Amino acid sequence: MSRYRNLLVIWASILFTQIVFVAIVFLTRPALFSLEFTQPLLGDGARDSGLTSAMVAGFAAAAVTAVLFSFAFKRRLNERALESEDPSQVQTGLIIALALCEISSLFGLALAFAFDYQYFFLWIALGALGILLHFPRREHLLAFSFKGPARERSD
Repeated sequence: MSRYRNLLVIWASILFTQIVFVAIVFLTRPALFSLEFTQPLLGDGARDSGLTSAMVAGFAAAAVTAVLFSFAFKRRLNERALESEDPSQVQTGLIIALALCEISSLFGLALAFAFDYQYFFLWIALGALGILLHFPRREHLLAFSFKGPARERSD
């Protein structure tokens, strides 16, 4: 099933970007990997950069909201795909969901580069977890198999 393989390739490539993000931070800001857990989680550890606890809380709220919205968008587009009998909506739903999860990782990168925030990896971990939870399932596409094999071959 070529559609399912496409979903797997998209999912795997977005998951791989999470590893690339960590590698970029490691290569450009290796001091952030010293992991001094004595520093507060909410930003006082980056005193010189101007990062405040309100900013960290805002980044956290935005990241969690984006990951939660990813599940709602994917579910809605999967429902729309069944209603309109359009399996391409499943792929669209997956791409939007993965992009919303990746927003969390991008917030982590912003914290790492702009503020030298040592707990940036929590945002990347949240994004990676969301992406892992969006692993494409074959049954989302199998709902369209009742149309017969001729439709699948034409794709």
